Amino acid sequence: MLVGRQSWSFERKPVIISTGTAVGPDEGAGPLGRSFDKVFPDTKMDEKTWEKAEKKLMETAAQEAVKKSGVPADSINFYVGGDLLNQIISSSFAARTLEIPYVGIFGACSTSMEGLALSSLMISSGAATYALAGTCSHNCTVEKQFRYPTEYGAQKPPTAQFTVTGAGAAVLAAQGQGPRISRATMGKVIDMGIKDPFNMGAAMAPAAVNTIEAHFREFALQPDEYDLIITGDLASVGHEIAKELFKQHTFPIDKINFQDCGLLVYDRNKQDVQAGGSGCGCSAVVTYGHLLQQLEQGKLNRILVVATGALLSPLSYQQGETIPCIAHAVAIESGRGN
Repeated sequence: MLVGRQSWSFERKPVIISTGTAVGPDEGAGPLGRSFDKVFPDTKMDEKTWEKAEKKLMETAAQEAVKKSGVPADSINFYVGGDLLNQIISSSFAARTLEIPYVGIFGACSTSMEGLALSSLMISSGAATYALAGTCSHNCTVEKQFRYPTEYGAQKPPTAQFTVTGAGAAVLAAQGQGPRISRATMGKVIDMGIKDPFNMGAAMAPAAVNTIEAHFREFALQPDEYDLIITGDLASVGHEIAKELFKQHTFPIDKINFQDCGLLVYDRNKQDVQAGGSGCGCSAVVTYGHLLQQLEQGKLNRILVVATGALLSPLSYQQGETIPCIAHAVAIESGRGN
């Protein structure tokens, strides 16, 4: 099970038997809009506050995943989830609605793969028969908490990213039909001294590179192991920095299909999203929507999803702290023919 220092190999490969995604209007208008289960026409989603809307996103995605799985909610052993808001309230309040035993986690924007890896460990080890992994974010809640209130209409620099309004959830089982989780590598905290909350891509890129290199080293993999390696939300700035770091480390990134969820979820030529997408929901909706559909259709066979996260808080930023970052990697392979 344990490989090297920080990786897991799942001999009993957990199966993603269903997923659910819910997004806001900007995400629905993006190039992946048709791959999402539910697109809300406005950011309030008939709720009184954006925070309540974010909770609704998480509930919608989780309930959709549970419904499609065919597994009764009271048969799911654990819900593993988290988000970006203080005390992960969106996930915790959604857990109140779902009434599934709850494991709350925080990995900032890396939460999607952190939750998927931990859920896979539960299933593979026999600690759970069914597990639900999920996470969410909302542009208006996150911008208000970490940068400037949305109502200010503050101008943002080109390095800034646009937080995805979206939630993604997956139901995992020990057996069944669907994509399978084969490996995971849990990241280390990397801090390069960056303090600018409007340049998250630059802050997170070294963590993504560190985890990807650790994954290939510990499993002794060749560059052609995966059809796609995709980071969570480095966007245009961080993606280019990561490629440069790989070249400096002589890691053969030029032989790998290397992409980023933050660059796929929006059309940067038509949508005002600065450097691209970010947030817990970014890697969650792209993975549980678009990427798993690509696996099911045979367009991809094996992918490595590396969700990246900036572990700052409003308090740490106000105290002049730097931004520690982390990345978690999960390998997903097609379940066709199984």
